[in-house]
Amino acid sequence: MAFKDRPSNKLLLFDVDETLSPARQSVAPEMLAVLREVRKQVAIGFLGGSDLVKIVGQLTLAGSNPLEEFDYGFAENGLTAFKLGKPLETQSFIKFLGEEKYKRIVNFILHYVADLDIPIKRGTFIEFRNGMMNVSPIGRNATIPERYEFNAYDQEHKVREAFVKVLKEKFPDYGLTFSIGGQISFDIFPNGWDKTYALRHVEDEGFDEIHFFGDKTHPGGNDYEVFSDPRTIGHAVRNPEHTLELLKQMFQL
Repeated sequence: MAFKDRPSNKLLLFDVDETLSPARQSVAPEMLAVLREVRKQVAIGFLGGSDLVKIVGQLTLAGSNPLEEFDYGFAENGLTAFKLGKPLETQSFIKFLGEEKYKRIVNFILHYVADLDIPIKRGTFIEFRNGMMNVSPIGRNATIPERYEFNAYDQEHKVREAFVKVLKEKFPDYGLTFSIGGQISFDIFPNGWDKTYALRHVEDEGFDEIHFFGDKTHPGGNDYEVFSDPRTIGHAVRNPEHTLELLKQMFQL
């Protein structure tokens, strides 16, 4: 259904991890069913920091295609973008930073991780994405139980917070933002390439309101900038169940 044919000229954007689905796990059938009903009334889009393959994997259920289920699909904060299933213009982190600066920060991160004393380490400590770097002290190969364990450990010992502080001090002139999100990692991207980047793809569509739903809406969280942006109406959620509760209330489902 075209935007103009829907009863309300609004756009709802959703974070993915712990908003539409548990972190790195599949979306629930009820969530997709509710989103399909919501889409009959307003436009909807997903807006995640992960790469497109991971997000599509999480939001695919029984052969569904997230790029068809949502009007907008934004991966890597909107650096990879789709409208009605068709790709929009993309950007590159390495082109912005340059190879020499990129290698310098990668080498520093790997040395820091090597010296980091935490209970366990797995693999893939740095993941390069088109629009950012994702850094995980424990490693992205950690199992789901290990992710929960590290998240609890990190909440007490502030491992990621300390890591980010050091990087800000070491590379103050690189024009980078450091954003903690999810359970085990943080993102590094050029200033302005946070989740508000996605808004440039929708701000000329003439929506009366743009709503954003996310769980990391506190300062320093990777949803904070778009949640608090004056162009959006922010909704802080605790988990996917809370998202469902809010949607059912808003649309009387």
